[in-house]
Amino acid sequence: MPITLSSEEISAQAQRLDQAEQDRIQVKPPTVYHPDMTIDDAYHIQDAWIERKLARGRQIVGHKVGLTSKVMQEAMAINESDFGILLDDMIFADGAEIRAADFTDPRIEVEIAFRLAHDLDPAGLDIQAVIAASAAIVPSLELIAARSYRVDPETGYRRTVKDTISDNAANAGIITGSQSIPKDADIPWVSAVIKKNGVIEESGVAAAVLNHPANAVIWLAQKYAEINRTLKAGQIILAGSFTRPIKVEAGDHIIADFNQYGTVSCRFV
Repeated sequence: MPITLSSEEISAQAQRLDQAEQDRIQVKPPTVYHPDMTIDDAYHIQDAWIERKLARGRQIVGHKVGLTSKVMQEAMAINESDFGILLDDMIFADGAEIRAADFTDPRIEVEIAFRLAHDLDPAGLDIQAVIAASAAIVPSLELIAARSYRVDPETGYRRTVKDTISDNAANAGIITGSQSIPKDADIPWVSAVIKKNGVIEESGVAAAVLNHPANAVIWLAQKYAEINRTLKAGQIILAGSFTRPIKVEAGDHIIADFNQYGTVSCRFV
């Protein structure tokens, strides 16, 4: 899709999202101001926001893929996945205490992450090549947040996929487990249950992510090739959730149990 917004309009929307995150408030989504904006416009807003963060000293440590299930794609009226950027201040240790007040409308999802040992060449990339290029395949949680309203409390307006993409694909953090999934495991059938305060909220299997989580990495590598980006050694690639998002608030203890592959947990304070 073509870019329809001016550089000034893109910069203004990036500044709004950036300020919203810093002030810990939610704002109206970009499509309220630019209802005819395109997916490309949204990614340019995302880029402009990330550039602001990099200018303040942040560093890119990885990437995330979202909307990896047909159900979510249909819900967001899109026919492919989306992506966002992981920065160094988004990484939390397994078992971390996380300040809920630092995030707007925080939620948790269950995912698998690939930590790359080698740069990925998108040409001819397949599932086995992604696995071979990975230093580790790790049970993970993604913390998502909404800097723009999911549903505007005044008007009822629901944000679109363009707004989510502008909002760095809703990314806010990642918690990785201390135990890896073996490369010879039947990865699509890796399963997990997620508990909040000891109660099972959701469960799922990794096959829900494009039939195999490595397919999300392939999609991202090929998508990045179109815009002259590369997935690099040392980066973490979040492959997409295979559970629905779980709302969290201060006092909640979250634990995702991946059975023989260990647990991932965090506590919101």
